[in-house]
Amino acid sequence: MAENSFQQLAETAQRINETRSTNAKIVCCAQYFQSLEEDDLNLAAQFLGEGAFSSISGKRTTVGSRTYSTCAAEFCEINYEKVFKPCKTALGSASEAIEKLMQNIEAARNKREPTQLTLQDIKSIYKDIYSVSSRADKQQILWNTWKQMTPVEIKFFIRIMTRGSLRIGFETKSVVSALAKAFSKNIEEVRYAHMITGSVGKTAVLCKNNNLDKATFKLFHPLSFMLASPIESRAVENLDGYVAEEKFDGMRAQAHISGQQVELYSRDLNDITHSFPEIVQFFIKKDLPDLVLDGEICVYKNDEILPFQLLQKRMGRKKPGNKIIEKYPVLFISYDLLYHVNQPIFEKELWERRNLLSDLSQLYELPITNQFEVEGNDHVDELFERALAHGNEGLMLKKIDSTYEYGQRKKSWLKVKKPGGTLDTVMMYAHAGSGKRGGYYSDFTLGIRVAEDERYEEEFIPIGKAYGGYTDEEMKRLNERIKDLTVEKYGPTLGLIPEIVIELEFDDIQKNKRTKANYSLRLPRFKAIRWDLSPKDADTLKDVEQLYQKKIDKERLKQEENPSFYIEQKDQETNTE
Repeated sequence: MAENSFQQLAETAQRINETRSTNAKIVCCAQYFQSLEEDDLNLAAQFLGEGAFSSISGKRTTVGSRTYSTCAAEFCEINYEKVFKPCKTALGSASEAIEKLMQNIEAARNKREPTQLTLQDIKSIYKDIYSVSSRADKQQILWNTWKQMTPVEIKFFIRIMTRGSLRIGFETKSVVSALAKAFSKNIEEVRYAHMITGSVGKTAVLCKNNNLDKATFKLFHPLSFMLASPIESRAVENLDGYVAEEKFDGMRAQAHISGQQVELYSRDLNDITHSFPEIVQFFIKKDLPDLVLDGEICVYKNDEILPFQLLQKRMGRKKPGNKIIEKYPVLFISYDLLYHVNQPIFEKELWERRNLLSDLSQLYELPITNQFEVEGNDHVDELFERALAHGNEGLMLKKIDSTYEYGQRKKSWLKVKKPGGTLDTVMMYAHAGSGKRGGYYSDFTLGIRVAEDERYEEEFIPIGKAYGGYTDEEMKRLNERIKDLTVEKYGPTLGLIPEIVIELEFDDIQKNKRTKANYSLRLPRFKAIRWDLSPKDADTLKDVEQLYQKKIDKERLKQEENPSFYIEQKDQETNTE
């Protein structure tokens, strides 16, 4: 096998997926990186950590699931509705289903003659897909490419192309760790180089050539965001040195500003500028110095921060119309400053970054979060209840002397939240686990009742997937019961008789037209296994719809008293208390 072949990358990704410990995954990837020359190393790191194109390129291969799924069904000479869709549902993954079908269906095997495509070949193919717009043209490129690939190549070609997770338990931070391991570099130096270049491929080349000190930051590439840990997971007893901010019911975003150019990036590093033209104009009119702001985009109207569900109506639109903008006006509320006076300031402590941000707010009248010094647990409870009254998600507690720890979850930022709600659901599918849970079915697709719903013929439809919130003993008991309930098996997924009831906890309900229910749950996890309940006790789709509408209709405390954010006026003294 050629060392620079895409087959080698795909097999490496598969080995990483089948490897249990995180350290062993990193070693596996590091050994692969060591075998590559500079150009191929750049691409391999990019494909594993970012997708078909570098995060800083601004390019995306816009190929939808239906486009490549219908193409695969035609390639395999099977019925899309009757064969492909049930396989996809059973496996919980279109790319997994395509791999299995390509492997097992004779018509698909006969069409394929693997040619050991190189990483450079794959780069060119992704460019070709990017350059065409029609579904037919994209499918023709896919068809011609798949003819030259093995099933495992096809699976990872799709996952890289769609820029989703590779689903191998190995995200970008692990790729960075593998680079440090491969080239014997300090992990913090590699992480910093990745942070300021915005490209894991460029970082890989800097590592190989001993040039990490030459990494430079440029505006208009998204930076890895600092992340918060749930307060309960960090067991923090002493809250001295923390400040509190309300955790907004909005969308985390980064604003890069230089003169008349403004770009906005989401937490998954996508360019979302086009969806929020009034924010762009707001910053342009301020005539700001070059800045990178970390903050939240919220729907703000009549002195209220409105639900995230309404913000969704603005997201993804290439050019929102005036009616949408008027109905759902948005505001960018800043809470951190990452670039100022022509240099990144990640290494400054939070209080220093905050002082600079407050000065900017006073000079240019920018909305910034209201901060409160934490005065003990009772004070946290009081602030938390006020945040909920505002309609926000809860609180953020931030250590005042912390640097900007990009891409990590530590004790420096803590989130205080309560669940958005619970639903009694039925287990429909069980998916084999990986890593420490290898050998068990540990990921589950949960469903809600639609047996009495005139819109559906089924008894249950999926509402979410969950893979945590239970003990090892509970997982073992679940696996014993699953054996008796299995009615179909396809690869690593089991289809089950709907008997096991799970009380599912979640952060929020969101509309999602790509699902059968038209809704999805944000961060679903097990609250309890309800051995005492039967499937007839499960909640219904109408219950989901009512919970969603209740969130929309909830009365919210106006911001005029005890606001969660403010705008410094030029003639006022700064006051964040």
